[in-house]
Amino acid sequence: MTDRLTPGTHTVELDGVVQRYHVHGQGPVCLAHSGGPGITWEYLRMPAVEEHLTVVYVEPIGTGGSGRLATHPHGYTRDRYVQAVLGLLDHLGLERAHFLGHSHGGFVAQRLALTHPERVAGVVLYDSAPVTGPEHGKEAMAKVAEFAARNEGNPELPAVLAAFASLGALSSDEDVTVAVRGIMPAYFADFWGRLAEFGPLPEQTSGVFISGLDAGLEPDVIDDRALLGSLEVPTLVLVGRYDVICGVRWAEELHDGVPGSRLVVFERSGHFAHLEEPEAFARAVVGFVAR
Repeated sequence: MTDRLTPGTHTVELDGVVQRYHVHGQGPVCLAHSGGPGITWEYLRMPAVEEHLTVVYVEPIGTGGSGRLATHPHGYTRDRYVQAVLGLLDHLGLERAHFLGHSHGGFVAQRLALTHPERVAGVVLYDSAPVTGPEHGKEAMAKVAEFAARNEGNPELPAVLAAFASLGALSSDEDVTVAVRGIMPAYFADFWGRLAEFGPLPEQTSGVFISGLDAGLEPDVIDDRALLGSLEVPTLVLVGRYDVICGVRWAEELHDGVPGSRLVVFERSGHFAHLEEPEAFARAVVGFVAR
């Protein structure tokens, strides 16, 4: 089965749906699940981590080169994503592995660790939260307002705020791509101050419209707070100080709720510490896996 972990792009059919994944680096295996849902996986590349770990980047079903469900754009629940991850672990011949979930991928990681702890060597909840819905949305809008205050007078700010205002009306892949590119400056601690580094990223990012509804058209609402105390696998919680969408409040709730977890706050990062503070990010992740 080692050929299934050779560097490069691989595909496998799992439960009738094509799953694409990408292998980079060397060392112990860590699966990485990108966010969104529906955002292309490439933004999550972690070269500094890949120097020490074999990172298997899961291209979530419904997105990019992975297959779509018959109910697309509906039916992409956390349990369905977990089902895909379990199938991939089996395909790779891995009884257990470390699992890093970023943003929405963190919700998948929580569900995996809570429902199948025997398959998880350790879980990294990176810029995630224990809850979705109105409470989460209210906190995000407060953080966006702080971002706007920090960048008052910037001529690019109105376009970013307009992109945020559009999020509730998205209905196509094109809508999602435009919105994601528009809001991305707010996902960094200092996007415009580091334009040479991060300026190209928005145009390199695209998305797919995922409804957030299950196959029966009911919302896939998340609230894991009452369950966190039963999460038994080693847990690392990572967050950027200036993250507007899954900020420090939620990281602290995860850390307080998960017994024995470790919390790392990246003081010069927003939602992308693996890009903004790559060496510190790599030390945290690699050190966690080594322990």
